[in-house]
Amino acid sequence: MQYVAVSALSHPGLLRERNEDSLVVGPWTLCATVTESPQTLVFPLGTPLVVAVADGLGGHPGGDVASALVARRIAAMGPALDSEEVVRAVLNACNRAVYQAAEGGELAAMGTTVAGVVVQPDSLLVFNVGDSRVLAADRDGLRQVSVDDSPPLEPGQRTTSLVTQCLGGTTAYRAVEPHVTAVPLSPGDRYIICTDGLTDPLTTDVLEELLREHDDGRAAFELWKAAIAAGGPDNITLAVVRVSDE
Repeated sequence: MQYVAVSALSHPGLLRERNEDSLVVGPWTLCATVTESPQTLVFPLGTPLVVAVADGLGGHPGGDVASALVARRIAAMGPALDSEEVVRAVLNACNRAVYQAAEGGELAAMGTTVAGVVVQPDSLLVFNVGDSRVLAADRDGLRQVSVDDSPPLEPGQRTTSLVTQCLGGTTAYRAVEPHVTAVPLSPGDRYIICTDGLTDPLTTDVLEELLREHDDGRAAFELWKAAIAAGGPDNITLAVVRVSDE
């Protein structure tokens, strides 16, 4: 029998006062809290399984509220996320929900990015709004399969904290155009779902090396450890997803 192993953790990093990231693994959510070490969960391959991260916007009040709201809604809808159309509809509903929760209150303009996958028996649905990422790791290396909603980088610039769209994030309602793509799935495939607290301080070469050397929980730990060693400038939330035969 084929199964899906998910190893995940969430940590505030070294410079932020609190963790505004949230995490979804199937029906399980971890919202604006901290894990001391990676947790690994195993699921049979069959019913759609959603794994996602949400990164509350820094500099806006309520980033943790927005990320938690989106994480819990996605977790609740997880088994129903069986097509690109349904995923888009749920992400648009999450966007409206963030605006409704913030309307007229002190959390106006709260917002969050989101990125994740829905694992199905023969395919994977990759989705995102904002700059949290989904990366595919295979024998050829590491490649990004999500689409950053970020402005073009200046020459010599490797990262930016600016986003061109997110869920919520403005005082007046703004619709979003979620990125949703179906890709083939086979045993041995591995994916990394993460906030920019992992990818901003670490180059692709570093990520590739750690993923070649480690699997599952150890890989999640070593990725987090490397981000901390690089200064841990932001909240770090990541999940390593592996599809395997029993």
